[in-house]
Amino acid sequence: MTARTALLQVAINGQRSEPHIPRTPADLATSARDAVAAGARVVHLHPCDDHGTPTLDAQSTAAAITAVRAACPGIALSLTTWALIDPDPAHRRRLIGEWTQLPDLVTANQGEPGIGDLCHELLARGVGIEAGLLELADAHTFVSSGLAAHCTRVLLEPLDTEPDVAVAHAAAMEEVLALAGITLPQVHHGDGIASWAVNERGLRRGHGMRTGLEDTLFLPDGRPALDNAALVEAAVQLMAEIDIKPV
Repeated sequence: MTARTALLQVAINGQRSEPHIPRTPADLATSARDAVAAGARVVHLHPCDDHGTPTLDAQSTAAAITAVRAACPGIALSLTTWALIDPDPAHRRRLIGEWTQLPDLVTANQGEPGIGDLCHELLARGVGIEAGLLELADAHTFVSSGLAAHCTRVLLEPLDTEPDVAVAHAAAMEEVLALAGITLPQVHHGDGIASWAVNERGLRRGHGMRTGLEDTLFLPDGRPALDNAALVEAAVQLMAEIDIKPV
């Protein structure tokens, strides 16, 4: 019997401040390369400025994209548009509109002000949208927005710290999408150790998963993860236990 397949993404840095989080273009490229070698098929990252602070600045974004693309040819690259980096919707759109190097995709959290306009502007520039749902209200917002028809996939990413609560939250968001007839590919992940429970449930339901130092600093058994490659290796092992191959 042929094993099922599922998308495996890696989110290599995010907003975390731990010393082993990659931030410079060179470190992002090395971490992405190692994660891809371990089995990741999409790389998500947050470009950082010269001080290591996540930014949407065009120069920093171009440097990160150029470095990671050189290290990971043929791998889809996803960037953030998170309002936590710049909470002013108009200013955020202006910064992103100045990007000279474009990623293949962006994550766009559906609960953020002005996200619909930003998504349409990026779609017009040929950038795919991964619609991020962090809570149940975001799922309802996404359904009513009509944006689903234009998105590449949807990310279900509950941030609850307790695994059982996070799994139930993901299930509730999935139900909203199902009742609305939205059949976009889904990628499931959470935060911290709860991320692994959300990953496993999503895989068993036929969805993709995401891991990486943005999402969790811990392996499934609770040990600290040395790097993104270690998290991807654990994800590949989890997939193998369910007879799933990463794609």
